[in-house]
Amino acid sequence: MTPAKRRSVIALSLCAAAVIAIVVLGVALSGNVVYYRTVSEAVKSRPSQGDARFRLAGAVVPGSSTETRRGVDFEVTDGKKTVEVTHVGDLPTLFDDKVPVVCEGHWAADGSFDSDRIMIRHGNNYTPPKVKFGQ
Repeated sequence: MTPAKRRSVIALSLCAAAVIAIVVLGVALSGNVVYYRTVSEAVKSRPSQGDARFRLAGAVVPGSSTETRRGVDFEVTDGKKTVEVTHVGDLPTLFDDKVPVVCEGHWAADGSFDSDRIMIRHGNNYTPPKVKFGQ
């Protein structure tokens, strides 16, 4: 084999390996992606969503929170649509009425949203509570 042909074979082999690596990474990472939707977007795409995980963003409807043995039931809204959320697990410290939240989970068979993770959305001016140590 001539040196020029050998270089061509090596270059083609490296390109093929790079393409395979990109495809494998793309497939592996796509399973870890969790999409973010507002309440209106989520309700609109509910029929095609199935039981895939995604993040639902909205504000907690005042007076809708009810503690359960396993977590809390509440409603979130984006001002246009409202969805009932059944959350299993602990609540973030800042969880309260009117607080913007992002709930991670999936649609339940009854049309509510089953959540197992809640994140509080806050602006750049958030200051954590003061903690006194050693007293």
